[in-house]
Amino acid sequence: MSSEQEATKPLAANEGIKSASNFLRGTIAEELQDESTGAINADNQQLTKFHGLYMQDDRDLRRERRQAKLEKAFSFMLRVRLPGGRCTPAQWLMLDKLADERANGTQRLTTQQTYQLHGSRKGNLKPLIKGMDEALMDSIAACGDVNRNIMAPPNPERSAAHAAMYDHAKALSEHTLPKTRAYHEIWLDGEKVAGGEPEVEPLYGETYLPRKFKVGFAIPPSNDVDVYSQDLGFIGVVENGELVGYNVTVGGGLGMSHGNEETFPRLAEPLGFITTDQVNAIGEAIIATQRDYGDRTNRKHARLKYTIEDRGLVWFRGEVESRSGITFSDTRDVTFTTIEDPHGWHECTDGTWFYGLHVLSGRIKDREGWPMKTALREVAQIHTGDFRLTPSQNVTISGVTADAKAEVEAILAKHGLDGENQQTRLRLNAMSCVALPTCGLALAESERVLPEVLEKFDAVLEEAGLSDDAISLRMTGCPNGCARPYLAEIGFVGKAPGKYALYIGAKYNGSRLNRLVSPKCTVDEAVELLRPVIKKYATERQDGEEFGDFCDRAVLPEDATFHSVGSGLRI
Repeated sequence: MSSEQEATKPLAANEGIKSASNFLRGTIAEELQDESTGAINADNQQLTKFHGLYMQDDRDLRRERRQAKLEKAFSFMLRVRLPGGRCTPAQWLMLDKLADERANGTQRLTTQQTYQLHGSRKGNLKPLIKGMDEALMDSIAACGDVNRNIMAPPNPERSAAHAAMYDHAKALSEHTLPKTRAYHEIWLDGEKVAGGEPEVEPLYGETYLPRKFKVGFAIPPSNDVDVYSQDLGFIGVVENGELVGYNVTVGGGLGMSHGNEETFPRLAEPLGFITTDQVNAIGEAIIATQRDYGDRTNRKHARLKYTIEDRGLVWFRGEVESRSGITFSDTRDVTFTTIEDPHGWHECTDGTWFYGLHVLSGRIKDREGWPMKTALREVAQIHTGDFRLTPSQNVTISGVTADAKAEVEAILAKHGLDGENQQTRLRLNAMSCVALPTCGLALAESERVLPEVLEKFDAVLEEAGLSDDAISLRMTGCPNGCARPYLAEIGFVGKAPGKYALYIGAKYNGSRLNRLVSPKCTVDEAVELLRPVIKKYATERQDGEEFGDFCDRAVLPEDATFHSVGSGLRI
């Protein structure tokens, strides 16, 4: 916190909660023993986020339970820490089992390249976390005001550069973990810290960061992690097949609040180039700078993007260089061309194969005629490689030997999933957040309505002869942007029940934000608004021009900004 903040504004309430928490312990352990309620108090709800847990309730049941004079149907969402999205078959099977025994029976792959389990009752939390621990998994720092799950391209076996990048991402994740023993004490019955030297957090201090912090590693030409949306990005520079260093970017972040122009999505900017041995030092210096200068008085203004917006990139670069003892070199030329996951079979440099499986909205469950949860459990039971979660909510079955390919294919075919990747490119690129009924911030549906949205737009694209075109469509139930809708060529952001703010015109490779064209519309109204735009794109696009670029060039008003309403669409 800067001296100016301390002198002029009161701290945000969360700062006091963290300071008084005894390094994230609070009274969580005591509340877990209270069987009279499924909830925990407001302060502990903030602290459990650092342990990877969010308290939620089933909003579909609120009225019914209120009329019955019952408390809300409280439960918890747990998010796993999984750097680079890598998971062994044993870990997959454990999460599959825990989802059935301790949660709502489904697994959800997130846009942060990890798992979430939903619907876990308070009494199931310790058995859930102990089960994860048995499989060498944890949820430490998966949420909260810390560096969260670090994203990296899945399947490092694709090249030596990919493998090196995964190692750097994992090492930075371990380097920036909170050092408090609170997680082990509360959830794993670890020995309590008593006597001797006081507990310390060498990187975070007793109040941790002002807000969450996200890191992503990307290797061109794929921007699958949406690196420009991250607080801190490492863009790999490869020369002659070798990863020689990174272009470092800072200040990305997509959360905003409707009607509050002081909050806004922002793309990361380049700081400069570093060599591969400097990743941890630069990462620590950037996090420490945000720790000391991020806004601790207003949580809506507390992300790194606002620190840089207020103080400037030149100042920030100088502060990071001073703290790290490293001077940035000029950034190297890199080019991103795609965000789409590789689907189907792909051979790696080590002779193994991976199979990319599309999972709409990342929801792994069994439904009639589509038993994905069962199929992937059977794969895990015979698989000798591992699984990789992707930043686009899909999964790859990785490390498959040539001899085992047929067995994996047979399991997928038996359960009808061998054609799951035979979707339109719109569907293969689509993402959504969870939203209703469990997210307390959701203003509108997202995951549950996405199939209907895709069906409507698929019909329009088919009419225009564009079913094979890769167009990114993303949907969220609120403006916090968990599915990164502001980087979509078509973005829906929940505004009210059944109503969405509609954005178009982002660059497909994730390097330009989209712009607002309707502040509040239904899905059907959005389809009708964009139908003539899509038809115009089909007949008037330039060679190789993508949908977002066409909208930016030929449809959106020339003076439109991110915040403007494009009622003057040129159609």
